[in-house]
Amino acid sequence: MGRTIFDKIWDGHAIGGPSDDADLLLIDRILLHERTGGVALKSLSARDIPVSAPDHVFAVMDHIVDTFPGRTSKTLMPTGTEFIETTRAGAQAAGIRLFDLDSPDQGIVHVMSPELGIVLPGTTLICPDSHTCSQGALGALAWGIGSTEAEHALATSTLKVQRPRRMRITISGRLGPGVTAKDLALALLGRFGVGGGAGHIVEYAGSAVEALDIEQRLTLCNMATEFAAFSAIIAPDTATIDYLKGRRFVPAGGDWNRAVEDWLALSSDPDAEFDTELSFDASGVAPMVTWGTTPQQVVAIDGAVPAADDAGQTGAESRERALRYMGLEPGTPLESLAIDAAFIGSCTNSRIGDLRRAAEILDGRKVAPGVKAICVPGSSTVKRRAEEEGLHRIFQRAGFEWRESGCSMCFFAGGESFGPQDRVVSSTNRNFESRQGPGTRTHLASPETVAASALAGHIADPRKLAA
Repeated sequence: MGRTIFDKIWDGHAIGGPSDDADLLLIDRILLHERTGGVALKSLSARDIPVSAPDHVFAVMDHIVDTFPGRTSKTLMPTGTEFIETTRAGAQAAGIRLFDLDSPDQGIVHVMSPELGIVLPGTTLICPDSHTCSQGALGALAWGIGSTEAEHALATSTLKVQRPRRMRITISGRLGPGVTAKDLALALLGRFGVGGGAGHIVEYAGSAVEALDIEQRLTLCNMATEFAAFSAIIAPDTATIDYLKGRRFVPAGGDWNRAVEDWLALSSDPDAEFDTELSFDASGVAPMVTWGTTPQQVVAIDGAVPAADDAGQTGAESRERALRYMGLEPGTPLESLAIDAAFIGSCTNSRIGDLRRAAEILDGRKVAPGVKAICVPGSSTVKRRAEEEGLHRIFQRAGFEWRESGCSMCFFAGGESFGPQDRVVSSTNRNFESRQGPGTRTHLASPETVAASALAGHIADPRKLAA
């Protein structure tokens, strides 16, 4: 019987062979950020336990840092400075590489790592952050862990893990103009539900996936967390190779040539078996917008808040609570909803391609009066590149705030939030109650839809403004 790409990576990292219970895996890369990583480093230090392979550990400041120009280690979060200083001291003491606030490579961990080639095809990579699955877009086995697991991995370069079941989602067709991987991810959640991937490692395959560039693959894999999956993965191909070539932590010279040969051979065998097989046609996907308080409560942008008998994956009780929280009535057209704020950022949608496409919508136009609009690049590298291309001026002339990189208002742990009952259209990944601030009402969408909505003052279809 053939093996999946997941099986090949997992079995190649299992120490002592597979087990019926859980396997002890060799961990190639460990990523840390200041919200959780400093806790793990401090705990190890208190017990006088060294980091076993400091060259394989990378730490960054991203989650609770301010994103205002001229920021320092002082944060809006009352205890934020302590988190930053603890991580800084722990990284220095352990001898691990830290991308601090003044580093030109600082950024959201799941944006920074691919940019630098820290994540590579066939590697195992962990981080105490649920959206680590993003990096499966590069053909790696990457998943989120807790701080206690991070301590064990830091001390031993291993982790005991229950083997997940295998799922393949084959996505045929091709996304239409103005439709993105974010819309595809939301459409999948609307079809299969936020629990659809529970207990599985998801392999995305098919012509629609192959047509996505690497940044869009990162977006698709990012939202496997919202699917409740263990992680997601996409087999490496020539697009993967082209993306990785020349990045800082990628092999060079003869090592590069050997690595490329290995990476391109890393795919699921034709006769590989999956525990679950799903299929989806991307050609009918429109720009998608959530109406409720889970990512599966989503409809096409030209649709309306569903009636009770159209609730689909959403239970009646959850639906009614979401309607009350969001201040909506069944049958309300999404495009009729006035917004108070628009946010472009997060590890889901803040890469250079996201900003370019949003800037195309904004160029020569103005944000509607009364709308607070913010753009937070996903990394200092993205910010620098956008500024070299003049994108920041397009955002600023349109009326967007242009910020330093960080997680920002994907959630409000950094101390900044939108207001109670503010209706926000956001390029982030979660729309739970109070995710972006106490009482804030969040509608998830693509950066293009966020940009178009900011201009209109209500949720708006970006295809109507496309150049």
